[in-house]
Amino acid sequence: MLDLTFEPPKPKVISGAKAEWELVIGLEVHAQVASNSKLFSGASTGFGAEPNSHVAFVDAAMPGMLPVINEFCVAQAVRTGLGLKAEINLFSAFDRKNYFYPDLPQGYQISQLYHPIVGEGEVIVDMGPGVARRVRIERTHLEQDAGKSIHDMDPNMSFVDLNRTGVALMEIVSRPDLRGPEEAAAYVGKLRQILRYLGTCDGNMQNGNLRADVNVSICRPGAYETFRETGDHSVLGTRCEIKNMNSMRFIQAAIEYEARRQIAIVEDGGTVDQETRLYDPDKGETRSMRSKEEAHDYRYFPCPDLLPLEIEQAWVDEIAASLPELPDEKKARFVTEFGLTEYDASVLTAEVESAAYFEAVAQGRDGKAAANWVINELFGRLKKDDRDITDSPVSPAQLGGILDLIAAGDISGKIAKDLFEIVYTEGGDPAEIVAERGMKQVTDLGAIEKAVDEIIAANPAQVEKAKANPKLAGWFVGQVLKATGGKANPQAVNEIVARKLG
Repeated sequence: MLDLTFEPPKPKVISGAKAEWELVIGLEVHAQVASNSKLFSGASTGFGAEPNSHVAFVDAAMPGMLPVINEFCVAQAVRTGLGLKAEINLFSAFDRKNYFYPDLPQGYQISQLYHPIVGEGEVIVDMGPGVARRVRIERTHLEQDAGKSIHDMDPNMSFVDLNRTGVALMEIVSRPDLRGPEEAAAYVGKLRQILRYLGTCDGNMQNGNLRADVNVSICRPGAYETFRETGDHSVLGTRCEIKNMNSMRFIQAAIEYEARRQIAIVEDGGTVDQETRLYDPDKGETRSMRSKEEAHDYRYFPCPDLLPLEIEQAWVDEIAASLPELPDEKKARFVTEFGLTEYDASVLTAEVESAAYFEAVAQGRDGKAAANWVINELFGRLKKDDRDITDSPVSPAQLGGILDLIAAGDISGKIAKDLFEIVYTEGGDPAEIVAERGMKQVTDLGAIEKAVDEIIAANPAQVEKAKANPKLAGWFVGQVLKATGGKANPQAVNEIVARKLG
């Protein structure tokens, strides 16, 4: 592991009209389980299908239909808990959370309130080189998703799509350890990264496969420290929940707006109502959705259709043994094994596909050179074309071939960039392209010396200037490289020019 310094979270301080205020933030992240079938039925979880085409009888709450637990979804929840360094509960149970909504056919949601499958864990959030925050996870439980109501297809009617109904969700609940909008977004980003490495959620926020409910409250400076010491929630302000946030940028903007809204209310002598709110990105503001319900409002009770879930430690151990290398461990290894900076290692491990690509390029080669080419040349070009690493037209083998040609002295750095562009746009084997197009670097010292002599003979005035100011020798190097089409070995040119000019 990298040597990280865990500093106490530095709160975001907002100056109101009368006083300074701090933020306290907790998140409930809903992550859709990466599974081909739903939590309690065999219906497909595929995204983008025709409305109501992926609905089993149990999803539609047909009379007499009973849920059957999907073992793979349970394994994915356990896998997630292990990735979050959390306690795995060998005994858990499902409860009914009763509420009405048009896209919830049962009139209740099957969830886990009293006995979640995963207990306390943690997420380490990188906040800068050598600095990280430790965010405590309170619990992670399994539950079924609701359907989707569509209100913009007809001016007089709403439509209901039940394809998403019954899809397995993991609700990951954090402690109120986050103290600012940037930290909250960084936490969601790190959680998404871990889930993608584990393969338990694809993290696609645009499709709603990862979304967050953000709880925001304000307090006076020092109150949060009192809460951490005593556990007394009364020293904190009344929290409001902002539902279904599916963008890092919107999460930050919503927190900022909500905090200022609460500050204005309190400073005007009012009280903040505990409620659920929605964020309107077009207006950049939150608006009231409903008063915040407590657990007793949902009339939770054990689900009579499902037995308690009891799993064996041996099964948990088997899942633990199959865990992949996680982002923090991979980042630390890239630093030590390939000699990378912490920043470069962070960039390369940000996505699991990027890390795999880099490692394929770097094996048996100079790690720093490989990182430089992957980050600066490949990532830069992909970003320009609005593509990602999974859609790269340059394979690890092709990029590795370019690095091999540089290391062997067959091509210069300049030629390598030209070669990269050819491979990117046209494809092909780098070595064959160099041979077929005459791109091989000139290493014949006699030929290079002849080119240097010609440039010196043609520019006597520049020679005198260079002898008076050695820094001007670079002009001759540039002219020789230009005359040879960039093929002359730059190091040899520098040495010969220096010798000729004395």
